[in-house]
Amino acid sequence: MLRKKTNGVARRSQRTSILSKVAESSVDRRAFLRGSGLAIGGLTAIAATGGSVARANAATAAAGAVETVKSVCTHCSVGCTVVAEVQNGVWVGQEPGWDSPFNLGAHCAKGAAVREHAHGERRLKYPMKKEGGEWKRISWEQAIDEIGGGMMDIRDESGPDSVYWLGSAKHSNEQAYLFRKFAAYWGTNNVDHQARICHSTTVAGVANTWGYGAMTNSYNDIHNSKAIFVIGGNPAEAHPVSLLHILKAKEQNNAPLIVCDPRFTRTAAHADEYVRLRPGTDVALVWGILYHIFENGWEDKEFIRTRVWGMDQIREEVKKWNPEEVERVTGVPGSQLHRVAKTLANNRPGTVIWCMGGTQHTTGNNNTRAYCILQLALGNMGTSGGGTNIFRGHDNVQGATDLGVLSHTLPGYYGLSKGAWGHWARVWDEDPEWLTSQFDMLKSADGKDKSLQNLKGIPVSRWIDGVLEDKDNIDQPNNVRAMVLWGHAPNSQTRGPEMKTAMEKLDMLVVIDPYPTVSAVLHDRTDGCYLLPACTQYETYGSVTASNRSLQWRDKIFDPLFESKTDHEIMGLFANKFGWADRFFRNIEMDDENTPNVESVTRELNKGLWTIGYTGQSPERLKKHMANQHTFDRTTLRAVGGPADGDYYGLPWPCWGTDEMNHPGTPNLYDMSKPVSEGGLTFRARFGVERDGDNLLADGVYSVNSEIQDGYPEFTMQMLMDLGWDGDLTDEERASIDAVAGPKTNWKTDLSGGIQRVAIKHECAPFGNAKARAVVWTFPDPVPVHREPLYTNRRDLVEDYPTYEDRQAYRLPTLYASIQKKDVSKDFPIILTSGRLVEYEGGGEESRSNPWLAELQQDMFVEINTRDANNIGVRDGAQVWVESPEGGKVKVMAMVTERVGEGVAFMPFHFGGHYQGKDLRDKYPDGADPYVLGESSNTAQTYGYDSVTQMQETKCTLCSISAA
Repeated sequence: MLRKKTNGVARRSQRTSILSKVAESSVDRRAFLRGSGLAIGGLTAIAATGGSVARANAATAAAGAVETVKSVCTHCSVGCTVVAEVQNGVWVGQEPGWDSPFNLGAHCAKGAAVREHAHGERRLKYPMKKEGGEWKRISWEQAIDEIGGGMMDIRDESGPDSVYWLGSAKHSNEQAYLFRKFAAYWGTNNVDHQARICHSTTVAGVANTWGYGAMTNSYNDIHNSKAIFVIGGNPAEAHPVSLLHILKAKEQNNAPLIVCDPRFTRTAAHADEYVRLRPGTDVALVWGILYHIFENGWEDKEFIRTRVWGMDQIREEVKKWNPEEVERVTGVPGSQLHRVAKTLANNRPGTVIWCMGGTQHTTGNNNTRAYCILQLALGNMGTSGGGTNIFRGHDNVQGATDLGVLSHTLPGYYGLSKGAWGHWARVWDEDPEWLTSQFDMLKSADGKDKSLQNLKGIPVSRWIDGVLEDKDNIDQPNNVRAMVLWGHAPNSQTRGPEMKTAMEKLDMLVVIDPYPTVSAVLHDRTDGCYLLPACTQYETYGSVTASNRSLQWRDKIFDPLFESKTDHEIMGLFANKFGWADRFFRNIEMDDENTPNVESVTRELNKGLWTIGYTGQSPERLKKHMANQHTFDRTTLRAVGGPADGDYYGLPWPCWGTDEMNHPGTPNLYDMSKPVSEGGLTFRARFGVERDGDNLLADGVYSVNSEIQDGYPEFTMQMLMDLGWDGDLTDEERASIDAVAGPKTNWKTDLSGGIQRVAIKHECAPFGNAKARAVVWTFPDPVPVHREPLYTNRRDLVEDYPTYEDRQAYRLPTLYASIQKKDVSKDFPIILTSGRLVEYEGGGEESRSNPWLAELQQDMFVEINTRDANNIGVRDGAQVWVESPEGGKVKVMAMVTERVGEGVAFMPFHFGGHYQGKDLRDKYPDGADPYVLGESSNTAQTYGYDSVTQMQETKCTLCSISAA
């Protein structure tokens, strides 16, 4: 539908561009951006109304004054500020936030085009249903009545778990929190969001190493790094503005940049050292680096002695990874890894950055723990310029994860135990027995009834198996019969052909999104499919959490367009339909019958999220930060004077206690050089105090001014009493603690915050002071080990490094060895991996519907090494088939390039709308088809899930490529 711009003469008359007027005079960048934004917005408005430009008089000029509104980019997790220019309620232009410490006046291509994302003509404009194979417009009243009624029928027939509620990393914190609460009130843990398929292995691996599963430092703190080690990440394309901070360290500190990736990326182009590894060999590579560190005594011995448990077991595993074995498995020469190890040892503190290249594997949790262990060995944790900087992929994937839109936990990572449900029942003032009654029961192996309230739900990576698997093999009474995709692009998931089958088998498919997504066209359904138009985040307001744990407050730019509604209003409509809205919104102020007040939702989540410190970020404090961005230091993120003096920008969690405590937030996790009251922290004591006779608490080290000058466990009321500190509690705090469990009350379940407040008064971390653990005894591989991918062409390595045995996980059978034992490498010899492009984001429906972005990349493609292309007989630009050993195939354009090594192919995952060679454009509702369509790479991706989190495998399967 689009054609690239040419230098030819225009073929039809065009309006005189306001940009040409701007170009006649010399202007600075700001003026140009402002002028271009106004020009585009103004001409769009004129074209829409059929009007023409008229000179404004004084009265109309006053009425049409342009106001500016701050929001946050809805693409990656850097958290760039967007300054919208609004005139008469219309978003007419935008600038990047010059005062933002994150983007510093910069935008990437996606960020610069977000106005069009909000105003885009390809958006869903009103509710629709598919009936008799045709899309028909319906009212919101009819949609809620039919969908809600159908769901209640399914619930009555098959139980609440037969409806799957798939949430979104695009929701604000408040919407994400309500969504997880909504699933709880419906009575299911079959709820999840994009984090499962992007960084769930990070969260599991990192949280089980030192306490919290999040980025430890910040983009800005990279300014202090003396070395930068990037593995499985391509920030230059996936998070382009982050490169500002990486390059600042590179130039300012002469910090060497080391990039490890199977593909020579745009990030690798900036590297001092590029390491090309075979896909799926991250653990072997890291152990190969540690081999040289340990052999030469370059590790930080004192840091390990005082703050790390289990490193001796790591040493035993690393001994096996001599340079010869590492090269055999990874393809990387030992001499290069010796150079990398020496560089990291000589340039401390260094930071480690990773993204989905490391997480999306059957051994993803092993990879993330190996990265952490590398930093522990070097002593790079808990220090400015060090840490693990884990770049998240969506604007609020960090916040949605923190708020518990996950099948295995409640908000704040409380889990699903009876105690966790009891905590949230207290927050919600809900009857715990009523909540339990909403859930179904399951007969366990011993014949006893077990509530599904306490069992992990099906993760989004496996929802198709929830539909297709024999119900006798599923740990719930019945299969999934209704699927709600609420802000989720299904083409971002693997096993496309089976997904199509699952969509067609459902009783009901509901898509709630500003754009139709591939959900509208992948299947051949003729009915039972609904499209509901949700607002973009620019038509609502609330908080959003950037990758560095900072919260930012978005203001609403304009009122909802067309018939779209905010996500929280839609939840209110369904809650009313289901009959429990009064209970659900019991303690939340309402703007109208169906719409909760956003600030009131923030206060409710502040009331309960003690575990990770989402308690001090009141709406008022967050708004104050956004209004005074210019007062925050660009490196430390701390306000220097001004209304927020002393705070760290966005109050990065944990922001302990209530907002009255005025905790400044925690800029760098586990940094003992600051008092806890000023943002310092120890490692979290969440693994007990002893293991195999060893003390798991820190040995003789503690944060500044701590009154306990050694390691200590997490705080309880009993601990306060033993220390004689319980006298510091107020009568109200003591009463609240007694109402929970008296002396047994833990810092995480004390709704008064008194235990936290008193611990911090004595400069102790509420969660204790422990050692990080290099060995996670609760995981399938306590010590991270290399295991060959399920689909591998290195059959010589399968016997030495086999995968797991098949097992049951997250209610479903999960296959490992039964797949790996089948050798398909002769017919499918090429390793297939996938990743991002700078022009598009996620499933791509939004960005491919944006004309400014769609013009930049109009063809889906596969990168093929020159030697492979010549052997196959394929030339650059030719059409090829990429086929999967599981039957999926895609028809795409060949890009012959040295970016990928011999035997490796790469495809971006942002495309959709074609399926196995067929163009599906005619299946979209009229006017809602994206400008650019293409095959989904995941049609050719295969089965494979992480052993701990069920993260999908997208980085190292096998394929064949042939001329089309």
